[in-house]
Parts: sequence; structure tokens; C-alpha cells
Amino acid sequence: MEPLASRIRPASLDDYVGQDHLVGEGKPFRVAIEQGHIFSFVLWGPPGTGKTTLARIYANAINAAFYELSAVSAGKDDIRRIIKERTILDQPKVLFLDEIHRFNKAQQDFLLPFVESGELVLIGATTENPSFEVIPALLSRLRVFILEEFTDEQMAEIIDRTGHELTPDAKEWLIQMANGDARQAITMIENTVRLYNNVELASLKETLQSKFLRYDKKGEEHYNVISAFIKSMRASKPDAALYYLARMVEAGEDPKFIARRMVIFASEDVGLAQPTALVVANEVFRAVETIGYPECVLNLAHGAAYLANAPKDRSVTNAIGSAMEDAKKHGNLPVPMTLRNAPTKLMKDLGYGKDEGNDPEGDLMPAKLRGKKYL
Repeated sequence: MEPLASRIRPASLDDYVGQDHLVGEGKPFRVAIEQGHIFSFVLWGPPGTGKTTLARIYANAINAAFYELSAVSAGKDDIRRIIKERTILDQPKVLFLDEIHRFNKAQQDFLLPFVESGELVLIGATTENPSFEVIPALLSRLRVFILEEFTDEQMAEIIDRTGHELTPDAKEWLIQMANGDARQAITMIENTVRLYNNVELASLKETLQSKFLRYDKKGEEHYNVISAFIKSMRASKPDAALYYLARMVEAGEDPKFIARRMVIFASEDVGLAQPTALVVANEVFRAVETIGYPECVLNLAHGAAYLANAPKDRSVTNAIGSAMEDAKKHGNLPVPMTLRNAPTKLMKDLGYGKDEGNDPEGDLMPAKLRGKKYL
């Protein structure tokens, strides 16, 4: 039987919920569809935010032959087969490649000439930053659209569209549990109805605990385990960190995904308490790129243990957060004259680069922020 998420999938932008910055009136994705632009692009965003739906809507709008592959299991032969298939004269071929970040460099290189020539219109979908995961030559030929998590109000609307009536407390619990992931909410409803023939709060909670409900690496468990891994390192619990690392390795998680989080953690949580943590984390990432599974498990374990045992200091994280808030709040405050570049005589005459003694705090901050401390 066709999954519920597929049965209620919107067929047009008029029925699509959310992503107003892309599909609202006058916004780029809607304009592209309305004007029939044919181009390749990447949809980057969290799981369950409508990437597949937007790809299907676009392909339908340009009257394309639509092909859907997962980069986890697809290879060059699958692409060759699509290229060779005959279609209606002048009908574009749209390849929707889910988890495009799972394609290695050789596979992406293979795709490149077909995208460049227009034989394939490529739509990639990814939860990872395409700047890191898509080769520059291919990325330069793709437009990147960033999708956002659904708001609580949008989640409520999507839940209503399933046709199953939930009590207010059940709906609120489901919205919080799904955390902006529409597919997860819809799957929870479908499995709860199958198990208990209702969608009451107690039934939803029982389904969540049931082994009947399984999530793939894009779903909740993926994010639960990486969250537990990070929090274990933050709490300086190396044994727990190694356990959750082992869980991810056994599930076949992309080792670069794990290593990238460790690089972020080294600056975000260890910070100035042990600056060499960033060096170690970067070397772990480089080792993972160079070696791959299974040997890189040792590099990941080494890095996880090191980061968990390292002292923690979030002062830089908090400081840059405060500085960014001021940058947004105050806009382009005038840079003190003493700090300005003076490459011409006129600029020197105007006082650029001259110490006028008008910075009593001596902190080199714009006048409006003198005396402000971030770190």
C-alpha cells in the first residue's frame, strides 16, 4: 500500500505548505516554475521539509520525465540507463538524486558532463551543506535553495491534511516530537493507526517506543544519536561518547558527517580551554577523508575520546554570538579613524589612519560600542 506521506503529497505549489521564502508570490522557486525555467539545482534542508515534493512539482511543471534515485544505493549504471531511455521529443529528463552528498567524487564527476550539456536536469537533495559535499565543478552549475524546518503552525496544517483527527494534546505532543519534520509526523500517525486504530496521545507514545517504528538515517534516530554523541563529549563522558559513536558506525553513518561535528565541537565547546582540540579534530576529519571505513573508525574513536576528556570553555562561542547580535542590531557603525586604511593623500588629509586620541577606552571599537566586552 502506498505510504500516507506519498498519498497526501501536494501536486502543486498552491497546495504546498511552508517555505514561503521560496514558493511565495514573487519568490525565486515559484517564479522559476511560472516562467518555465529549466535548470539544475540543490535543495538543502533538514529532513521532512518537502524536498522531494518540490522536486516533483518542478518536474511536473516543466513537463519532464522524472527519475528518482537515492545516492546511497545508486551508481553510474543507473545514470547510464536514464540517459539511454527514450522520451518524448524535446522532453527534459529530471533526475532527482536524494542524499546527493553520498555520491563520491568519481560519481559526481561522472554526472557533470550530462548536467553541463543539459541531457539531465539534476535536482539534488541533501541535509548537509553542499559547499562541503558537492564538488566545485558540479556545484557551480547548480542553484542552491535552502529549506527551513516547518513551524508549529505549518506542522499543524500538515497533520490536519492526513485526514485523522487528533485531540489538541495529541497534536501538540506530535508537533513537538517531530521537531519540524513533516514526514516523521505523518509516519507516526500512519503507524499509530495501523497498531492501535486511533491517534490518541497514549497510542502515539506507545508507537514511539515500539520496535514497529523504524527511522532511516535521515530520520529521528539519526539526530537522536548524534545529539547523544555531542552531549556525551560535552559532559566529559568518553565511554558514552564511544558507545554512541559505535552506534553510528554500525548503522553505516557517513564518517565525514561525524568528523565534521567533531570539528565544530572542538571550537564550540572546548575552545580556548585547549586550542589544540581544533587541530586534532581537523586531523581526524582529514584522516577520515583519506582512509575511509573501516580503518577510520580508529581515528574517529581517538578524536571522540580526546574531545570528551578535554577541558571545556564556551567563552568564544558566547562572545561571537554577542558580537553578531550587536552587528545586526547596530548595522554599519563607523570604524574609528585610527583603524581606517589611508592609501591616498586625500584620505590621509581627511584623518584616515590618524590617532586623534578620541578612543579613551583604547579598545578600538566604534564609538557606540566603546567599553563593550564580549570575551
